[in-house]
Amino acid sequence: MRTRPVLVYDGDCGFCTTSVRFAERRIRPRCTVTAWQFTDLEALGVTQERAEHEVLWITPAGTVHGGAQAVAKLLMSARGAWAVPGALLTLPPFRQAAHAVYRLVADNRHRMPGGTAACSLPSHLRP
Repeated sequence: MRTRPVLVYDGDCGFCTTSVRFAERRIRPRCTVTAWQFTDLEALGVTQERAEHEVLWITPAGTVHGGAQAVAKLLMSARGAWAVPGALLTLPPFRQAAHAVYRLVADNRHRMPGGTAACSLPSHLRP
């Protein structure tokens, strides 16, 4: 059984990869970070469709948090002051606002810094 949470992201997306590398360097979450393309998703209890749709935080017990709530869990796992905004993202009305902002960014990640046109394509159509 895993003892650490797992953060699953889209390793083909430049924006996602840049964001995760920032988190690893600056936020330093206590988790294992992996691209879904190199992960046994079935063993983690998630589908490829879900992994393509949003970043995922999977607890050692197998609970899956996606999108803004995965970001909140990542922040709460970090040392220092990062836990405060993470906790706020779990509370109404911040939770709803975080979801809306996450979807806006995720749906437009190909337009974000570090994003590429490939980020907007489904994985089976990417070069």
